Amino acid sequence: MLVYSPKGWEIEKDTYTDELLSGFDKLIDSGADCFNMLYLKDRSRDMIMLLLDKINDSGDSKYIPILNAWKKIDYRKVRNRIGSVIRAPH
Repeated sequence: MLVYSPKGWEIEKDTYTDELLSGFDKLIDSGADCFNMLYLKDRSRDMIMLLLDKINDSGDSKYIPILNAWKKIDYRKVRNRIGSVIRAPH
């Protein structure tokens, strides 16, 4: 098990969310239309919220199909945040 200092976790969290977002881009670019998002369930909540912030900040509607698939499987607080990202102007 890895243990990060608070500063180290901030760096790792930012790096990992960038990698996840890049993975979303690859899925979309591949033409996939079915997304299994179970791998994100039970991840660090603050990391997930950062990922959703990055998607929201991008303003790109291409992520909506992934967000819709993700919203179906995650917990209420994450579903609520996903819903607000989906509803944000794109």
